Amino acid sequence: MKKLSIVSILSLIFSMNSYGMSDAPERGYTAANYPIVFAHGLFGFENILGVDYWYGIPEALQGGGAEVYVTQVANSQSPEIRGEQLILQIEDILAISGAEKVNLIGHSHGGPTTRYVASVRPDLVASVTSVGGVNNGTPVADTLAEWSADSGVFNWALDGLGNTFSNTINYLAGADYEQDLMASIASMTFEGAADFNARHPQGIPTEACGEGDYEVNGIRYYSWTGAASLTNVLDPLDLVTAGASLFFPPGEKNDGLVGICSTHLGMVIRDDFFLNHMDEVNQTFGIMGISSSDPLAIYRTHANRLKRAGL
Repeated sequence: MKKLSIVSILSLIFSMNSYGMSDAPERGYTAANYPIVFAHGLFGFENILGVDYWYGIPEALQGGGAEVYVTQVANSQSPEIRGEQLILQIEDILAISGAEKVNLIGHSHGGPTTRYVASVRPDLVASVTSVGGVNNGTPVADTLAEWSADSGVFNWALDGLGNTFSNTINYLAGADYEQDLMASIASMTFEGAADFNARHPQGIPTEACGEGDYEVNGIRYYSWTGAASLTNVLDPLDLVTAGASLFFPPGEKNDGLVGICSTHLGMVIRDDFFLNHMDEVNQTFGIMGISSSDPLAIYRTHANRLKRAGL
């Protein structure tokens, strides 16, 4: 028998942890009928300097047989402009894969972005899954918009420095999109979200914190989210979600950036995972709290749900 070194043992443990010790990829488990296409959120990207936005998630699904594509659109723009950019990439994906439709999964601002695509091009879409989606606005955007309207200095800083940050991400990600942070923020205010929902209502609940239609125009709608703002003090991104959670009224459950009721779309799988907004995409580098839900297992289970639904 070949002896394992300490390095080999640690590598094995890490590998097992990446997929979950009892969740090793099962052949065909995630093999949905249609390709799974990921759409990032605000300040998102496909890959920057070797770091993936959807950290380890595409690989976890591919290991079980899924055909996966990761897209990149403007990281700071309105959902309509981001959606039009996404449509072009979906058309390319369909041409490459030979598939008739795709299963869209959007995180954060990727929620409204994928919903726009399903609304204007239902022929391209089999399902939409919103993960921590800003589907009914967030007080974080409302507060930033209010501060910007009340202070020219703050508006200058938010618009100027914010777009500089957006353009830096755009450059490092190798993209060439025009950025507009203020358009992103406006679309995520409660008023902006209500206006968007009036034009693209598919899957949006008609009752407060309820579920929406599970299927519209032949497209299935799903959603899930975390409900914790701070999950691991060793994760630097927890400082962002913990700080942003202070914008919420006391007692309102949220993932640090979006209230749980705002994330509801179609079939609500769960709105109480012990994850924050960045844990939902397995960041930073898969660092999770001891009690955190396993995001990789959640995505694999959902891919299997799509498979069983014939999607």
